[in-house]
Amino acid sequence: MARMTALVYEAPHQMPVREVDVPALRPDEVLIRVAYSGICGSELSGFEGKNALRKPPLIMGHEFSGQIEQLGQEAAARFPAFQVGQAVTVNPLITCGECLYCLRGQHQLCANRKLLSASLPGSNAQYVAARADAVLPLPPGMALTIAALTEPTACAIHIAALVVPRSHESALVVGAGPIGLLTIQVLQNCGVRHIYCADLNAERLAKATALGAGAVKLDEVRGQVDIVVDAVGAAITRQGCVAAARSGGRVVWTGLHEAESQLPVNDMIRREITTYGSFAYTRLDFANALQALAEGRLRLDPGWTRIEPLANGAACFIELLHGSPTVKIWLDPWQ
Repeated sequence: MARMTALVYEAPHQMPVREVDVPALRPDEVLIRVAYSGICGSELSGFEGKNALRKPPLIMGHEFSGQIEQLGQEAAARFPAFQVGQAVTVNPLITCGECLYCLRGQHQLCANRKLLSASLPGSNAQYVAARADAVLPLPPGMALTIAALTEPTACAIHIAALVVPRSHESALVVGAGPIGLLTIQVLQNCGVRHIYCADLNAERLAKATALGAGAVKLDEVRGQVDIVVDAVGAAITRQGCVAAARSGGRVVWTGLHEAESQLPVNDMIRREITTYGSFAYTRLDFANALQALAEGRLRLDPGWTRIEPLANGAACFIELLHGSPTVKIWLDPWQ
């Protein structure tokens, strides 16, 4: 069997580069030659051993782009437009397509869902296999780096789809990481004019202000904001988000940093605060994200990102855990 280079999570804080087998291709799958694989915040907690979904040994990575290397027989018959060498990205949330949630278009709630980089091997490798119906060809001329942002962009689009922002409303995004910065832009595209951002990392907060958000401290906007998005997921940010929401406001939880947090539920009841859990995205969200990136309606400034060899992967995880000013690091498995 052919071999490839992969970054393998073997234990907390241990993620060496190994030689492993290239994924065996099933008839309904496509083998992707990975070009760029982004590091996600949810994987940082996995690297620390704090994410129940990620158990070693595991190849992480689910924000990626690449080219089609090989097609399974069933995949080739079902998707005749797919060609070897074609530039693609992949929706890493593999769902059954048959349950009530999938039939309603709520694919992220499928009880049988499987995620590349959790229950399935991910893209921190030279090759990754994915079911053909999850593969999306890139629009002509789209950069492979930009395409690797489709997954976090879909998360941001799903947040807005849940909360349905209105142009006269105000919004606060807590956390100026990739999801936070993309959410600011999605809200702007929805017509929201008054958007604030809170983050303890001054360099990341400056990136939010460059997008037009007002920089605030979390305790400066108590009871003043219509929509609050927690893109961190710590107890202190979750509690601060509730406090920031005005009576009748909405809070969206999307950060996954801590599994459990105490919340002022009586206060939420008395002030009729509506809360939403926002997990991943629907297939439509993912397709809309790819289109928005291709059209330049959503972006991360090139100066906010960088590319590193796969061999530097563990060091990049550690850097991001310690508050790197870099918003997104892509790993290149061919350097």
